[in-house]
Amino acid sequence: QGLYSSVVCPGLVMSNMTYRILPVFLWKLLMPIMWLVSGWIPSATAVFVKAPLGRFASSVWLFKQKPEYLDSLVKYHSCTSGLGKCYVEPRKMDVDEDTAEKLYQKLMELEEQ
Repeated sequence: QGLYSSVVCPGLVMSNMTYRILPVFLWKLLMPIMWLVSGWIPSATAVFVKAPLGRFASSVWLFKQKPEYLDSLVKYHSCTSGLGKCYVEPRKMDVDEDTAEKLYQKLMELEEQ
């Protein structure tokens, strides 16, 4: 039917929803640690990039691609180098293709009902 689905990970994004998970004082303690960790974990550094694209590089990149050429078993991660350059890193998902096909067929049956 011409419908495609892809999985993206925006990286570590601090938002109003994130701040509600822990009390404010804990975030104040954790943020310096997050800054240190961001130098070694590329997907965590996206949160510290000033440009909005850094947080959603994978979504923007994916939008510009032809969906029929993308691998449906890959998750696209927003990453940022230690110098602040944004890039997308595809990572193979641990998905059993037979189980995925059975789930798809079941969803098609449910749609027909």
